[in-house]
Amino acid sequence: MTENQSSAADFDPDARGEQSPSALEAFIERVEEETRKLQLARFSQEDALTLGLLIVELATERELPVAVDIRRGAHILFHVSLPGATPDNDAWVERKSRTAERFGIPSLLLGLRGRRGGGRMEDNGWFDQSRYAAHGGAFPVYVRGTGPVAVVTVSGLPQVADHELVVEALTKFSRRKKKATT
Repeated sequence: MTENQSSAADFDPDARGEQSPSALEAFIERVEEETRKLQLARFSQEDALTLGLLIVELATERELPVAVDIRRGAHILFHVSLPGATPDNDAWVERKSRTAERFGIPSLLLGLRGRRGGGRMEDNGWFDQSRYAAHGGAFPVYVRGTGPVAVVTVSGLPQVADHELVVEALTKFSRRKKKATT
């Protein structure tokens, strides 16, 4: 584990009250690094299916009660609710996906940046919680030279675990794509 990952693990985005500003900044840097690293050469509807099934495979192996969603704007490319997921998870998927799409960054990153200065993104009057959620689990699919082209979202676990499942799947998917082209 790198020092940045260790410091990031010291920050809990669900905790109320005082936390180390340096741990928050380390966590922000970790997520920003993930966005820099997880850049694909392309992303098609077939890729959305492959990525979605990879997340389902990981979640099923671990018996995780999650909803999984991949969309390009209003076009839903992949969606499934695994055993134990509820309609509330679908509502969270909508709000987290909308957040990642609107701001072009992972929903967790938006929430973490909102914690700077001791507050929360949700404390801002302009942030409409009925439409957006600054909680981890939605991650834009970035294509090199283009930017975000889709959003992959998981809901059903604590927000950091939702985020980490998406990042794990995107990392594996990216490696497989690179291996297939070499």
